[in-house]
Amino acid sequence: MSEVTLRPFLASDAAWLVKQHQTLYARDEGFDETFGALVADILAEFVAQNDPARERGWIAMEGERRIGSIFCVRAGPRTAKLRLFLLTPESRGKGLGKRLLKTCMAFARAAGYDDMQLWTHESHRAACALYAAAGWRLVDSRPVHSFGVDLVEQSWRIDL
Repeated sequence: MSEVTLRPFLASDAAWLVKQHQTLYARDEGFDETFGALVADILAEFVAQNDPARERGWIAMEGERRIGSIFCVRAGPRTAKLRLFLLTPESRGKGLGKRLLKTCMAFARAAGYDDMQLWTHESHRAACALYAAAGWRLVDSRPVHSFGVDLVEQSWRIDL
């Protein structure tokens, strides 16, 4: 992998990010179109209402090519939420996920949050291993039917 830079999310990244989520999750997990719609709603809300002092998104770039993302958003006065963590398949396994996670957590800490939370699925084993290695704790796990498939939904948390 050549040099990877992290830059702030721009509204013009939204269509790429929705397409990547929809395509990759449909291919890898069988998710239906409701997942892409959820990602589009999350991004529309972020673009319209984010507080730059306490919320931020990053896009990982390899040259001119987007290869990943991560977002820190407000979940409460003292709690941040990690969202839209994505790596393209060719960028996985090279330390970029760890770098994105550290960047997001450092921002949340500097923005004054006491803790962070995230929501994911048990099937995202590599991401869950990364969270655990970074000190996150699994706080809830339950079977659900979402995005047209049966899943095990997980909630994770970390004190900053």
